Amino acid sequence: MSFLDCSCISHAQVQPMDIEERYEDISHQFLSCDGSEYTLQGPAGGDDITGLSAEPAHYQLLSELGRGFNNLSQVNMARHIPTGQLVAVKQTNLDECTEEELLQLMNEVLLSRLFRHPNLLTSRLVFSSCCQLWVLTPLMAYGSADTLLRTYFPDGMSESLIAYLLYGVLKALEYLHRMGYIHRGVKASHILLSGEGRVYLSGLHSVYSMMREGKRMRTVFDMPHHSPALLPWLSPELLRQDLHGYGVKSDIYSLGIVACELVSGRVPFQDMPPTQMLLQKLRGSHCCLLDVAPFPLGELGGLKVSRSGVDSGIGESVATGSLTHSTTAPPTDRPQSPGPKNHSATLHNLVQLCLQQQPERRPSASELLTHTFFKQVKRHTSDSFLSLMYPAVPLASPEDPPVSSPPTPSCHTPASATADSTEAVWDFS
Repeated sequence: MSFLDCSCISHAQVQPMDIEERYEDISHQFLSCDGSEYTLQGPAGGDDITGLSAEPAHYQLLSELGRGFNNLSQVNMARHIPTGQLVAVKQTNLDECTEEELLQLMNEVLLSRLFRHPNLLTSRLVFSSCCQLWVLTPLMAYGSADTLLRTYFPDGMSESLIAYLLYGVLKALEYLHRMGYIHRGVKASHILLSGEGRVYLSGLHSVYSMMREGKRMRTVFDMPHHSPALLPWLSPELLRQDLHGYGVKSDIYSLGIVACELVSGRVPFQDMPPTQMLLQKLRGSHCCLLDVAPFPLGELGGLKVSRSGVDSGIGESVATGSLTHSTTAPPTDRPQSPGPKNHSATLHNLVQLCLQQQPERRPSASELLTHTFFKQVKRHTSDSFLSLMYPAVPLASPEDPPVSSPPTPSCHTPASATADSTEAVWDFS
């Protein structure tokens, strides 16, 4: 049976499926176990697209935002012509997908219909046009955290902005973990920011369920099908692939790597060949913020606030023994920080907790939400959010001629609007 015959996309609007109903039962079970504050709701405000039509002719493609899914998907900014609302449209040519890739697409569509959380980027609007799968999501006007680093914050973000972003990611991870899922793809390019300042975690194609025969497993053993570019974010226990397996604490390790990434503007372990990086992680080598010398994680708890008392939010995170930037790195890599900066003791402690070598020593997402580092998040309003983002500016509707107006059905993926996809606004890998 072809993918187009599946009930999830065979009609213009996604239809309910039996498997989804079973997932919903599990969802309510985990969300009601402790009187959680969660509600099954979609995006709020201008991020809501549930009322838009499922007709390709109603959308005007404006500009390319990026490519992904092994270069089989193209994402464009688009305007819903009847309402004028801007959205993101991901088009995937199903004829060019392998059977395994089709299953991954189906899984992502099912999970998008299952999950309801204001910090998870999901889509309730999925339909097919000819042999193309259209997935509509709200437009993330500020793009990804990775794009913000490369474009506006090459030496790292302020601690206030880092806390704002990580807090939203932790809320999404707390929800996923309660539902019995591991994300397995937490990285800066999967952290998106809307024009209203809402933080979203994307990358649902990497999500893996811990439910087996109606029971929740403590550990799983599946190795995600990721490109080598994602290896720096993966935890030691996931990469080890031994009889101990890995669990939701694997995402906490990835969050620690993201924290180092946002602080310095560079990805830890990025200068190492995959084999060397794997050995370093398995041996317990860790990332550190360069305002202190690298030393065992156990000694980080005694750090004191810097003498200057200034929260610069700028620094450098590196792997032990990898202090220099690779001369063979691609030109799109972020520039190296000019020198070490001071960071707060609470940020050091957060990184220390997330990057513990033993998973059981890492806190859960719920516990991290109460960490002292995130007390500053409650002080921010919509106006103060804009001050955190300066000098970044949100995407706007381009004045150039659109890609299509309106699109005509085609079984071919549209040609890339940019010569180099690595310069795209979003990373959808």
